[in-house]
Amino acid sequence: MTKEEYLQLAAQRYDKLASLKEEKSFLEYEKQFDHLWTELGRDVLEQSIGEVPKDRRKKTSSEPDLEK
Repeated sequence: MTKEEYLQLAAQRYDKLASLKEEKSFLEYEKQFDHLWTELGRDVLEQSIGEVPKDRRKKTSSEPDLEK
């Protein structure tokens, strides 16, 4: 992931982050803030490691260790 790609992901969420100032309760502010950062973190992680497989339970293929 390049710096530009990261900044693009962060810029997509900037308006939502800026709109949090309008929240009246701190609890609601905190919930929305946490949700935005968790979502950003997930997107950054997925782009850093590559394509997420369709079946999360499927293991990657590897050769068995037959030298035992």
